[in-house]
Amino acid sequence: MAHMSNPLFRTIGLIAKHNDVAVAATLTRLRDDLQGRDIRMLLDESAASYFPQPTDPVASRDMLARECDLVIVVGGDGTMLNAARSMAGAEVPVLGVNLGRLGFLADVSPLEMCERLNEILAGHYAEEQRSLLHAEVWRQDQMIADNDALNDVVIHKWDIARMVELEACIDGRFLYALRADGLIVSTPTGSTAYALSGGGPIIDPALAAVVLVPICPHTLSNRPIVVSDQVVVEILVRGSEDNKAQITWDGQVNLTLATGDRIRISRKAQNLRLLHPLHHDHFEVMRKKLRWAEQP
Repeated sequence: MAHMSNPLFRTIGLIAKHNDVAVAATLTRLRDDLQGRDIRMLLDESAASYFPQPTDPVASRDMLARECDLVIVVGGDGTMLNAARSMAGAEVPVLGVNLGRLGFLADVSPLEMCERLNEILAGHYAEEQRSLLHAEVWRQDQMIADNDALNDVVIHKWDIARMVELEACIDGRFLYALRADGLIVSTPTGSTAYALSGGGPIIDPALAAVVLVPICPHTLSNRPIVVSDQVVVEILVRGSEDNKAQITWDGQVNLTLATGDRIRISRKAQNLRLLHPLHHDHFEVMRKKLRWAEQP
């Protein structure tokens, strides 16, 4: 849906990919452009590291989430995933500027950045709501970890030679016992990431769904399954003590699991507000990223 009235993004936060030469030029141009406007800027530590003496305040992620009307992320989809997890709870809109490689999430190119920024700051943009997952790890009766994921929560084997043994339940109803290299529980956003290479379907981001994709299952009839995102997915880690497993949120946060651990996965209450230029076309991005219908 398009917004035509000026929402006046008065405070804008900048988050950047760490230690990347390509970031510096784009970030400097972006900051110069914003400094020419009546806008307060807050720099995440990742963005501040590119400026020897930053004149703008350096802010924690909590402060960015609390005070920003918009956060602009300069980097790829990985940087976007990281930023999304910290901004979604406060429902701060996020805009992604890529580094010359189109992303599923970071879709504004550096070449068009200033032009698109003019439009967006004038209120001409499209906003999309993306769902996240919240996953808790329970050991005995204690929650030992919890985190959000925009792409996926993955339970996977720890060493190369063994499979993990898992049991999956949906809303308390037994789904299956699984012996596999792991299990991917993915949002529609994550359906074009790891879940896709595991043989999962591409899910339109507008759908309220979660997909469970077994990784190299022992039983070949264990297929990906798409369920409503209103359910609670529970996964029990089975098998012997030395059969170690790990849980990973968005491929970025890890924890070693023990036999008997339970993972509770449900949809996060808040969505990510993702901003795009006005004529953004998700299918066009998909065609380009997945190289569909290219002439050989």
